[in-house]
Amino acid sequence: MSPSVPSTDFIPGTVHLVDLDGTLNYQHSKGVNHDVVLIPTPSTDPDDPLNWSPKRKLLFLSCLCVYCLAIGIASAAIYSILVPISTVTNLTVADLNSGIGYMFLMLGWGCLVWQPLAQKFGKRPVYLASLLGTMAIMLWAPYASTQGQWIANKVIQGFFGAPIESLCEISVADVWFTHERGTYISFYALFVAGSNFLAPIISGFINDGQGWQWVLHWCAIFNGAAFIILFFLMEETKYTRAALATEHHVPDDGIVTTNNDHIQKDAIGSEQKANAPLAAEIIGQGHIEWQPKSFWAKLRIVRREDLRESVPLRGMVIRPFLYFKFPIIVFAGFMYGAVICYFNVLNGTVSLILSASPYDFSPSIVGLSYVSCLVGVFLGAFSAGPLGDKFILWKARCNNGIMEPEHRLWIYTALLVLTPGGLLLWGVGAAQEVHWFGLVFAMGSLGASITIGSQLPLAYCIDCYKDLGADAIVTVILIRNTMSFAVSYGITPWVTNMGYRNTFLVAAFAALLQLSVSLVFIKWGRNLRKASVSNYWKYVKQVKADGLIH
Repeated sequence: MSPSVPSTDFIPGTVHLVDLDGTLNYQHSKGVNHDVVLIPTPSTDPDDPLNWSPKRKLLFLSCLCVYCLAIGIASAAIYSILVPISTVTNLTVADLNSGIGYMFLMLGWGCLVWQPLAQKFGKRPVYLASLLGTMAIMLWAPYASTQGQWIANKVIQGFFGAPIESLCEISVADVWFTHERGTYISFYALFVAGSNFLAPIISGFINDGQGWQWVLHWCAIFNGAAFIILFFLMEETKYTRAALATEHHVPDDGIVTTNNDHIQKDAIGSEQKANAPLAAEIIGQGHIEWQPKSFWAKLRIVRREDLRESVPLRGMVIRPFLYFKFPIIVFAGFMYGAVICYFNVLNGTVSLILSASPYDFSPSIVGLSYVSCLVGVFLGAFSAGPLGDKFILWKARCNNGIMEPEHRLWIYTALLVLTPGGLLLWGVGAAQEVHWFGLVFAMGSLGASITIGSQLPLAYCIDCYKDLGADAIVTVILIRNTMSFAVSYGITPWVTNMGYRNTFLVAAFAALLQLSVSLVFIKWGRNLRKASVSNYWKYVKQVKADGLIH
């Protein structure tokens, strides 16, 4: 089934989320938010991830969080021990930070390989391969004693860790509905940002007790343990259901609708039969009896139905570059990238500032200072997640039940104060040798703003272009990690040449300017989405032809 030309009223991402009058013939949520429309519409298959029981979804979420912890800790474990590593090796702090920059570059560009493989063969084998590869790299890392070896190690680590950047968000969209998406993406943001701030705490104490090499050895052990957990407990979320237009709304009158647009639907029943999983048994005419999968069937690393799909990998590699023509996607990548730049600026200077006079913190105490960041991460995840979802429901109810993706962007207004303020207190405070509590408080403020700023662009991008989500997120991550690479590569000479005061004055005002861009998209984002309709439908048809809309 290929969609026909949509009506002129159609705007990608604008959805009728709240049924205020109770007149919409769509599936609704249960419980307190019983007037909320389920987007996308689930199938009748109990193995459809959208239909999983709360317990089954919670188990999957737990596995996703374990994955984020394992990869995230491995990528950030050395932040609090840069000085000790530099002291006992031939590597300077600039060399170490350069390697981290290359790692972030590959964390983005590696998605061009992993994301197509995940869409073709499933997400579960990609997660498992990522953990095994990272484990091997962390075993090698203590022996990388030259600049070339160190950079090579970080490049390969970035490649194997890349699924953490783009695949987890799509997994969340596989399992939860639009009105829940912010909450569960916040869990992803919590564990990614939290792992990056938790790792330096742990590594500082490991360094003091066992030496810096064991920091990397323990990362390998953790990745091996995570592989075992995911192998036995994580289910595949790749599921092929009938592609039912943009938001998958299928009323009984045979018309697929998204708000005011009407698109003719043909032979949905036969398409459902064609896309039914192998576990389904057809009995009687038009009736499907779903057979639950066995535990061992869920453990298959590659499923037969995925091998039979003729999904072209070339198109999935090329499309993320074509999506640069969508201002919304470029905006999401830029906003995400800028936030991670502040994260890299903070991490690249924590060990330098707190290890030096007048603070003279030991590596374990430098690591302990990251507790402030963890507190900020929890507050940020809660603010942009559960509170953010309640906020967009409230905004939708105030807007006659219609949700606009730009509703989420209002949360950026809090960051206009939080991020520049945290950068000023951290950098200018260090230059003025303020009390250590001021610096630790700044770390907490930046931890909260980084978590909020990481979640919002991802949720916004998926809300706007759900059917293009897998490839669009890769575009976002390419932008984000290229920006991150530039800052990681240049942070040490930047601070050395300009000093803490001037460096962070520039960073604070750059953050204020960058975050103000959100106001432009709050006002004109809807118009930009409307202007992208023709390109949107062009690529929706391509994605559907590749068998990737589900």
